[in-house]
Amino acid sequence: QVQLVESGGGLVRAGDSLRLSCAASGRTFSNYRVGWFRQAPGNERVFVAAISRSGGVTSYTDSVKGRFTISRDHAKNTVYLEMNSLKPEDTAVYYCAADRRTGDSTSRSSYNDWGRGTQVTVSS
Repeated sequence: QVQLVESGGGLVRAGDSLRLSCAASGRTFSNYRVGWFRQAPGNERVFVAAISRSGGVTSYTDSVKGRFTISRDHAKNTVYLEMNSLKPEDTAVYYCAADRRTGDSTSRSSYNDWGRGTQVTVSS
């Protein structure tokens, strides 16, 4: 099991940028694929972006393609989500998740370890 802590959320205006971080401890993080999910009030938690163990493969939900970038720094045991051109509809609690097993990185059920989330609020 790996422990995950998200940070970097905040209140910003539409068009601004934020960089979220997901710091891991407890295991060799490079053995884990990592995903970012978000949950808006009253909605279910949905996939945002994912990155492979090596960092060489990434995927995004359509609504963030071209605006968000996921990356990882193995030396720092951290995965980042760079969010540009933020929109009010990006407002949500953002969670990172990790798993050592091979699986569908867009699916919540394929991840065993979760952080507690960081709030992102985008005003219009």
